[in-house]
Amino acid sequence: MKAWLRGGAIAVALGTACIAHAAQVDPQETTKLHQLFDAQWEEQARLNPEESTTRGDLRFNDQLSDRSPAARAGYDERERAWLAQARAIRREALSAQDQVSLDLAINGLSDAVERQSLGGWRNMLIGSLWGPQTRLADIEVAVPMDNALQVQQLLKRLAAYPKLVDQQIVQMREGLATGWVPAQNVLERATAQIDKQLAGPVDASPWYDPFKRIGAAVPQAEREHLQAQGRESIVANVVPSMRKLRAFIVDELKPKAPAEGALRNYPGGAKVYEFLVRSQTTTNLTPEQVHEIGLRELAALRTEMEGVMRQVKFQGTFAQFVDYLNTDPKFFYSSPEAMLAGYRDIAKRIDPELPRFFAELPRMPYGVRAIPAFRGPDAAEYYDGPSQDGTRSGYFNANIAAWQKRTKWWMPSLTAHESVPGHHLQIARAQEMKDLPAFRRFTWYVAYGEGWALYAETVAREMGIYNDPYSLFGHLQQRAFRAARLVVDTGIHAKGWTRQQAIDYMTERTGMNRDFVTSEVDRYTSSPGQALGYMIGALKFKELRERAKAKLGERFDLRRFHNVLIDNGPLPLDVMDRIVDEWIARESAH
Repeated sequence: MKAWLRGGAIAVALGTACIAHAAQVDPQETTKLHQLFDAQWEEQARLNPEESTTRGDLRFNDQLSDRSPAARAGYDERERAWLAQARAIRREALSAQDQVSLDLAINGLSDAVERQSLGGWRNMLIGSLWGPQTRLADIEVAVPMDNALQVQQLLKRLAAYPKLVDQQIVQMREGLATGWVPAQNVLERATAQIDKQLAGPVDASPWYDPFKRIGAAVPQAEREHLQAQGRESIVANVVPSMRKLRAFIVDELKPKAPAEGALRNYPGGAKVYEFLVRSQTTTNLTPEQVHEIGLRELAALRTEMEGVMRQVKFQGTFAQFVDYLNTDPKFFYSSPEAMLAGYRDIAKRIDPELPRFFAELPRMPYGVRAIPAFRGPDAAEYYDGPSQDGTRSGYFNANIAAWQKRTKWWMPSLTAHESVPGHHLQIARAQEMKDLPAFRRFTWYVAYGEGWALYAETVAREMGIYNDPYSLFGHLQQRAFRAARLVVDTGIHAKGWTRQQAIDYMTERTGMNRDFVTSEVDRYTSSPGQALGYMIGALKFKELRERAKAKLGERFDLRRFHNVLIDNGPLPLDVMDRIVDEWIARESAH
């Protein structure tokens, strides 16, 4: 997550878009603002080389982050200094667009500085799906290997890996000393992820995968030499470090790990959770309010799901219907390869429908590929954005290892969420808005990004992608799943729910596979509040659409409306609210 914008409820006094006349704009203040943006963006790229790699900025591909105590303190100091510089700029002397950018920067940095006070929470580095146990393999997916120089960069990065792991262990020991240790089930998942990566020969490990795709321009003899160096470096640097990390988890963390990972049980944890709820939803909602929204939405969706059951004339209970959908062979593919082809077919059914719903589309294409097998069959699918330099497409990463668990009727809504009109369309479009500062094009708000993707699933329904009752059930089930997250996440961290209580509730109310639900509950435990942004954001997009349609009547243009939502880069929900109101005012005037 980008340090400029880590969420938080933002009250931005945007005013009217046309208020700032050219005579009011001070070129010196404008220059000062953009110099700050550029300097901060460049500094972040240098200090977070892993994020730079993922984004497609390849200048630091031979480096890893410095996570020493001194470096972390220095980064905190930089954030405070950037905030002071941003606050010193005269907002009234900027254009309307620059005022928005300044407001976002100030509020994002304020959020980041507030996060500095969260103490032990910041030292909880291991999650059920992310952390030092998976980060290196995740980065390597985005590493280009077209020439020998790029291979040498990766070799330098591998050589630096032991130092990073040692620093991360020091940081986690700081958390351990203050009572901040991940829950036992989270640590068990992390250990299993390490074991899967260590299993088998080096050539079969995810760390070696980049060396298998060294560019054809590299002569064969040199390629083989570089591959041998890769194997040697993995054996010398990566494997011992991963074993050290595993031993630390097993020997030091697990004996002190709580059985349940609710934030309310950690020192100052209730305050941390209140902050994370605000940050991840970009609202002022309390955990109790979020919980109630979840109950309301889940009840309505359950009614729709039962309506589908009646539509297909199923005789039996809801639980029996779900069991039928999850066991009948006709709802499953016969192999991982067939499932991957099925995902790609769905994506190609969506593509030609997009022009009916959007005035402008991103130029960057996307692909559908399998996620790394070490994540296991219960891992959730995800999306990787295109590179900053335009040389790498976006990708929907499908868990085809789950081919015996994932059903055909579940796949269309998931594809719409992760590819188009969901994540790829929004993220690729934002990156192409060159008139926006880089931090606005490449940042991330859960409530905006995941809210858009969930809203996009309903757009796919309008496109006719759910062309049978079962795929419609899959769409409704996934929305119910996101509504249940509001109940379960707040239940765990604010209301005293146990892990088993959360698993049982979510399984019964949504009909989702219990193994998958268990994995998800552990995710909510280790990433508090993150899962709340999906439904909160989607409800906001729905609300804005209904408002615009009601006020504009026949003048409402859905295609133009959708581009208003995605053409300003990711935004907090209250800022999105104001931008849509301004658009409505302009459309009414015309």
